[in-house]
Amino acid sequence: MLFLRIIAFILGLLAVAMGLLWVGQGTGVVLWPADSFMLADRAWAFRGALLAAVGLIVIWLTRRGNGRS
Repeated sequence: MLFLRIIAFILGLLAVAMGLLWVGQGTGVVLWPADSFMLADRAWAFRGALLAAVGLIVIWLTRRGNGRS
């Protein structure tokens, strides 16, 4: 079970990082890559915030069970 917890934690971290990148691109703060269809599109900012929130929930769930194995 420890292996699955570690994998879930890593996936949660990746989801948070990707979500924050999408928020940055969707709000126009991160203009990389220059030809991206996601730049300054509020829909991608919303999707990024949702993905980051899901990632945080996954991280919280994996850390919550640390006392039990």
